Amino acid sequence: MERDKKIIKISIFGILVNLLLVAFKGIVGFFTNSIAIILDAVNNLSDVLSSVITIIGTKLSGKKPDKEHPYGHGRIEYIASVIIALIVLAAGITALKESVEKIIKPETANYTLISLIIIIVAIFVKLFFGRYVKKEGEKLNSGSLIASGLDAISDSILSLSTLVAAIISLIWKISIEGYIGFIISLIILKSAFKILKETLNEVIGIRPDSILTQKLKETILKNKEGIGVYDLIIHNYGPNNIIATAHIQVKDELNARQIHQITREIAVKVYNEFGIFLTLGIYASNDEGEYGQIQKYIKSLLEQYTNVQQIHGFYVDEETKNISFDLIFSFDEQEPEKAVQEIIKELKNKYPKYNFNIIIDKDFSD
Repeated sequence: MERDKKIIKISIFGILVNLLLVAFKGIVGFFTNSIAIILDAVNNLSDVLSSVITIIGTKLSGKKPDKEHPYGHGRIEYIASVIIALIVLAAGITALKESVEKIIKPETANYTLISLIIIIVAIFVKLFFGRYVKKEGEKLNSGSLIASGLDAISDSILSLSTLVAAIISLIWKISIEGYIGFIISLIILKSAFKILKETLNEVIGIRPDSILTQKLKETILKNKEGIGVYDLIIHNYGPNNIIATAHIQVKDELNARQIHQITREIAVKVYNEFGIFLTLGIYASNDEGEYGQIQKYIKSLLEQYTNVQQIHGFYVDEETKNISFDLIFSFDEQEPEKAVQEIIKELKNKYPKYNFNIIIDKDFSD
């Protein structure tokens, strides 16, 4: 895939940039006895490992679906991001340990003009490189690249703090190396936890972006036969492998051929516009006349239940005397089953000739 090739190309470029920075910073840190610069070099080395893992993860996630993995291997990218976060976390812990030791037993660094120039160059290199990688990551919808870009931008800030420590050491002969290193290590740890949290959210399953869900619903309802769209669920099997399901409500007089045309038209449109595989279910609607009055009463009754967010899929089957609909409760509702039983009891008192089938639904998307 073209996307995978671009991610790998950018990652290789990142490896080369960071290896050069590791070499220069390592030499400068060793000869100037600067723990801040040495930790900065260690941080760049973790970036090299992150880029290597990004390449491996991209290669593996690009494998075609097979019988054992019919949804593809796209989620390997998330696993790669978790590994990257753990590497950054290890680097942060190491940096914290070294910094505390330097605070307890401070040593004066011996900066030179060349060392200062190298630090300044590193600041600009990481800043421009980070902005470039983040921008490309957003274009390619690559969490690993976005994380690498943000990490590189934070690296430039860390290098700036190292420069400040060097200037203070040269002018006032005060060693704040350990304290700067301590701050750097905390920033590294914060970055690691941020990457880990965001990636694990994707693995566990996070609420889809509200802008995307609203656009999807708008696209689905462009079909003139659509009365409403409900139960939109989005399954993420990797950055470029999204499967969605939803229900569309239509008039109950439509036949199978018409429903087939509607669902196929919408599925093709959604795929062409969003690259999402959409499966549609149907809710039949007959909420006019007497049935409309029943629905109106039910809605007024549900106003007493503050945790009921929505009613949909309402249908009256006169032949079997069944009235069915779905109820969405907020996540604050502790006993939805009990609430449903109360609602059914009240409805049976009002409409004794009908049976009520209520499905407790989930609020999967906005």
